[in-house]
Amino acid sequence: MYKKIIFTLLVSTVFCTARAQEKKTNPRPLTMAEYDIAKNYTIADLDKDTYVKFNNAYILDRYEARKPFFITGDDGLKKRIDLYRLVAKEGMQEIGMMVFYTNEKGKIFKALVPDYTADGKVWEKYFQDIDNINKEEKNFVLKLSYILSRELSFQQYKVLNNGKAPSEEEATYGSDICFPGDEEVAMAGGFKKMLKDVKAGDEVITVDPLTKAASVVKVKGLSTHEAKNYALTSLVLIATTHHQSPAGTAIHLSTKVIQATPNHPMMTQEGNRKMAELAVGQEVLCLNDLTGRYDAYQIWQKDERAGGRQKVYNIVADGGTTFIMNGVMVMQK
Repeated sequence: MYKKIIFTLLVSTVFCTARAQEKKTNPRPLTMAEYDIAKNYTIADLDKDTYVKFNNAYILDRYEARKPFFITGDDGLKKRIDLYRLVAKEGMQEIGMMVFYTNEKGKIFKALVPDYTADGKVWEKYFQDIDNINKEEKNFVLKLSYILSRELSFQQYKVLNNGKAPSEEEATYGSDICFPGDEEVAMAGGFKKMLKDVKAGDEVITVDPLTKAASVVKVKGLSTHEAKNYALTSLVLIATTHHQSPAGTAIHLSTKVIQATPNHPMMTQEGNRKMAELAVGQEVLCLNDLTGRYDAYQIWQKDERAGGRQKVYNIVADGGTTFIMNGVMVMQK
């Protein structure tokens, strides 16, 4: 489920550089044939080859002469990302952004982000390619999107769900304040349990929002709401650190994903806010899996859409004001 939410939230972001748009007086879309040609080309030495001509028709030019990015997730595995502009020699027009992604074993994966003028079928091919990589490389889409969003200006298009807004999806926007059953609850003893499986008598973790001190409370019961096509607000939260060195930019990226009905309350620095009221850039308290502390994570991506017909749940406990759901501190009902 985690991977599905990440991909659904992030694959809908179509990236393009503001600088490239400024330079183009006559943009030319990347064709499917050119997409295949570029994807099959491999740079011999990513450390040395910063400007490469191939097929006597194209150029790979290291983006902004940037050194590589080294990005490490909570799993401790360091990945490398190199960005190259794909330029058509005729007219010197930029037609895409080539991404070389090297994992900790030295295996290189390639992705080609088309120019924004490309045909929809080319974009579909790109989305399928990054989805295939994501199946082999956990959180590839999230890491790629994070780097691209830092480096490039972007436009967001509703390429999923036929471009429909949530209000057009016939989702249920009722008064229920709940979560889908497959969200994971932090239980006493350090393990997790799917929300739908929590029972009266179970012990769950609660955190004091002011002191960040964790304690254990007993579950009195699980409230269940009938299956409907509920509207769900989904948040991708991140905490990052950056270190610049002669070799490149080292990034540690910690991520959390949470989804709930739009009116479920969350604790922010500005006080309690409904999920639907939260904005990108606001901070939410989350469990840092590496340190065991509760730290502020920033809302990096927000999405709201119909969640499909399902039951939703909420915990009733004998104390505390919060629970830890998917590593994120959420308020009790």
